[in-house]
Amino acid sequence: MTDTSEKQQTPHGTDPETTATGPATGTGGVLPAGEPVLSVPETAERLGVVVTRVMDMVNSHRLIAVEVDGTRRIPARFLTGDPGSEATGAEVNRFVPGLIALLSDGGYTDAEIIDYLFTEDPSLPGRPVDALHGHLAREVMRRAQAMAIS
Repeated sequence: MTDTSEKQQTPHGTDPETTATGPATGTGGVLPAGEPVLSVPETAERLGVVVTRVMDMVNSHRLIAVEVDGTRRIPARFLTGDPGSEATGAEVNRFVPGLIALLSDGGYTDAEIIDYLFTEDPSLPGRPVDALHGHLAREVMRRAQAMAIS
């Protein structure tokens, strides 16, 4: 049995459970403190793709990156699976790119999209980003569509 009291390191030399220690800010908006985030190389590793593919997803607006401690990070909730897990074989949640596109086309900024996704909504209940992983995903998409055309 391995000693789990020591922090494990990923092959990239970073803590596998990096979280936003304060508000994660930047062009991608503000995440709540403690929200799990992944570096671009960590995201690529989890997705099983090269780093440039992740950067293409960010640049083509299929993902939104936020700045945490001076580096671009991807919210772990944008991927399938456990946000605190180091497991590979994850995928981008199938609703995330479409939701980003809907709201962007409706005039929302990256910061406003992040704010919407990571803010509690008692009518769901919970946060829209969490609902995208369950049976309420279609409801989140419907609301985003309504927000985009209003």
